[in-house]
Amino acid sequence: MTETVTNITDKHNRNNNYTFGDKQMTLHTRQTTAALATLILLQLIMLSALYAGIPPHPPVATPLFGIAPFLGASVSVALAAIIIGPLGDRGGRILSVLAALLALVSFGPQKYFDAQFGLIYPAVILGQIAAFLILLRVFSATRNGEDATSQISGKQVRV
Repeated sequence: MTETVTNITDKHNRNNNYTFGDKQMTLHTRQTTAALATLILLQLIMLSALYAGIPPHPPVATPLFGIAPFLGASVSVALAAIIIGPLGDRGGRILSVLAALLALVSFGPQKYFDAQFGLIYPAVILGQIAAFLILLRVFSATRNGEDATSQISGKQVRV
């Protein structure tokens, strides 16, 4: 058993690759997935604070929409990007960018002028960093053609 675990670890953690099932995840894909997971957690925590009534929490509604359905949609888009693969193909990249933009409604630069900024700044800054990383990685992957292929069982397959 120890030998098998060692072989798997040695085989799959070289060159900044991580194996998830049969797919290899590059460093950029892992970073983008982590940023999407960060946005999901931040939004779920804000939604939980809203439901529990624990300040600071987002308002119940804005002039354009209710916050809870918006956060639900935002989390769903981010989760879909993770499932499809945030950098693997056009669909995953579109979902990743959409997730970042939706998160910026909650955590964007406009929050610097919010009266509660002193209470929410950790979430705002972390949300902005995560959104920026997603946009950067998607732009880089699109421009350079990175992560446009997945490695399945050691073979390059165009996605």
